[in-house]
Amino acid sequence: MTEQELHDEELINAAAQRLFDTYMASNHRGKLDVIKKAFNFAKQAHKGVRRLSGEPYILHPIAVAQIACEEIGLGSTSVCAALLHDVVEDTEYTHEDLENLFGTKVANIVEGVTKISGGIFGDQASLQAETFKKMLLSMSDDIRVILIKISDRLHNMRTLASMRPSKQYKIAAETLYIFAPLADRLGLNRIKTELEDLSFRYEHPEEYATLVQQLHDSQMERDKTIDKFTPAIQEQLELLGVKFHIAARIKSPYSIWQKMQRKHIPFEEVFDILAIRIVFTPNNREHEIEECYRIYGALTRIYKPHPSRFRDWLSNPKANGYQALHNTFMSHEGKWIEVQIRSDRMDDEAEGGFAAHWKYKDPNAPYDETELDRWLNSIKEILDDPQPDTLDLLDTIKLNLFASEIMVFTPKGEIKTMPQGSTVLDFAFGIHSVLGSHCMGAKVNHKLMPLSYQLKSGDQIEILTTEKQHISPEWLNFVVTGKAKGKIQAILRRENREKQRQGEETLREFLTNSGVQITTAVYDRLALYHDQPSRQELFQAVAEQIVTPCEDDLLYLRGKKKKKDTSKSTGWRRFIPFLHSEEATKTVTLQSNKKVRNSTDFVRQINRKQVLQLNEDTLVHCQLSSCCAPIPGDDVLGYITHDHHLEIHQRSCAEAHKHKTRHGDNIIACSWDMHHQQLFDALLYIKGVDAQGVLHSIADVLQDLSQFRVKSISLTTNDGIFEGQMLIAVYSTDDIDAICAQLLSIQNVTKVVRI
Repeated sequence: MTEQELHDEELINAAAQRLFDTYMASNHRGKLDVIKKAFNFAKQAHKGVRRLSGEPYILHPIAVAQIACEEIGLGSTSVCAALLHDVVEDTEYTHEDLENLFGTKVANIVEGVTKISGGIFGDQASLQAETFKKMLLSMSDDIRVILIKISDRLHNMRTLASMRPSKQYKIAAETLYIFAPLADRLGLNRIKTELEDLSFRYEHPEEYATLVQQLHDSQMERDKTIDKFTPAIQEQLELLGVKFHIAARIKSPYSIWQKMQRKHIPFEEVFDILAIRIVFTPNNREHEIEECYRIYGALTRIYKPHPSRFRDWLSNPKANGYQALHNTFMSHEGKWIEVQIRSDRMDDEAEGGFAAHWKYKDPNAPYDETELDRWLNSIKEILDDPQPDTLDLLDTIKLNLFASEIMVFTPKGEIKTMPQGSTVLDFAFGIHSVLGSHCMGAKVNHKLMPLSYQLKSGDQIEILTTEKQHISPEWLNFVVTGKAKGKIQAILRRENREKQRQGEETLREFLTNSGVQITTAVYDRLALYHDQPSRQELFQAVAEQIVTPCEDDLLYLRGKKKKKDTSKSTGWRRFIPFLHSEEATKTVTLQSNKKVRNSTDFVRQINRKQVLQLNEDTLVHCQLSSCCAPIPGDDVLGYITHDHHLEIHQRSCAEAHKHKTRHGDNIIACSWDMHHQQLFDALLYIKGVDAQGVLHSIADVLQDLSQFRVKSISLTTNDGIFEGQMLIAVYSTDDIDAICAQLLSIQNVTKVVRI
């Protein structure tokens, strides 16, 4: 053996031994021989193959098996499947080979994981979206498939540094979009948090590093808070004879950043970074819920609870099985501190997921359909409804993944769990699709309410129907559940297909009578002429009389009439306003056709493996997205559109997120290299107390901004508070920070943020 081979062998054997030791220390520990057999088989199958990082490939399956065993708590069948999860996809071994050697269960799980990773995709489908669809389908067959896939994704995220930046953005976005919420829904809180933080670290490395440093710098202050707050609790619980330990729970960097973005506040104004967690071991497992309430009662005798922050997830657990009591208490130093109370069982299940449930489950207890089973069945119901657009399906599924819950009642008093924000129409479709299709409103708490009424916890709902009711596209604007959205879309698609059939007949009759030989190419040319994205949408436009076949169509097909120039109303309308240099805008306006051709050539020549530098030369060939208006200093990426243009988006932009999760291979890593060469528009929001002289002070600051252009400003006052917006042309985000700092230094100005 060479020195490298000896080193590799040591690494592999050490990783494998750690896995074996972890398994033997678990509650399963009965089938180590089959795990060793799976390891040796996988090691031989992947022999000589290396990952992008340069390490032997077999270390990846071992790491996935380690996560499945140690961090999720799965048994020998899952550990074997994790070790073998890439064998069928990456080697010549087949499903039958695995079935003969390791049994049907292991082989079927590996096949489920393999189906998620590969397969044949339709021309119109996004490969990523199809992959997620398969993954969700596999959940209904064996939940271990998705648990191993989550373990696989977690290890890939931990080793993402070896990937090129554009690949990192794609994988990080997929992780945030689907894997983190899946882990959350399955109760894998630790894994969910790590997936989010790793995604954040690769998408926004500077902001991640800043937040980690701020958390480190404020650690001493948090420690002091804990030291002052917990002794009284410890004393009270010891008097009660409770076996417990108290731990601090720190909000994750990603959660903090999300709150800062959502509320436009700095780190210092995020007040719920710290929470105290009391984890107790009940004297009697059957009475742990009563003991939870007893501990809560003891806390109320020490500190005053917040009147509206009490959360009881003992009586009504979350959909992922989470149980605990939460409330916020006022400390003796005048600070609100969140306290969470849960038993050791609840804590294990909250952090480790439903796999931890096995530690406490009575093996002789009858089967009970849990919230998890019901949720998986609801997902399967959505998947069973045929939807040609997988991307729409993915968004529909995602609605179910992210939702917080409310509890509502049927007229007979039966409890129904609904996502927060659900409407009367969501509830109707949740009962039955026929009820939803004919819903005209509801009696909520015996009062008449419209379809769009948002339900609240405790509402009792009686659905009102009529046979005359007809589904309309507007219904999609006020439903949030995946089931309701999916059913409405399915009915609308059926109606659209009928319109398309009628429109095709009308167009075919016109063309036939005009002597035109009908082909799909003819329809495609007419769709292009009428600015319709596809021939199906052309047919629908004809049926709805948006497009009326006429002599111009025939002249265009015969080459005697040109297509109208629509550049002013399509891509270039988005492009021109964001090239803020007057000279650049002038050039683009006068030579737009030439620029489009050059931009297309430019995009085709981009090296997707390298980071594209955005400067005065390259930016001419790009379209700065109007949805997020990126400027130098923002974390950005490029997206190659279907017509070969390069759109520049902020990485945190919602549209960019869709592109990363749907068409990740079209993502280009970008960075700014502008050096104060060009001005860009930035919109600022300002708020404060309407005191005398404050507006004059704002005007003085703006007047001093001679290197920038204040393009517009609007302020309104109401009840002693003023707020408004300013459009300022700046060179970079550093300029925005400086302007905001100057405005915030004015007395009575309380908030200035970019929006």
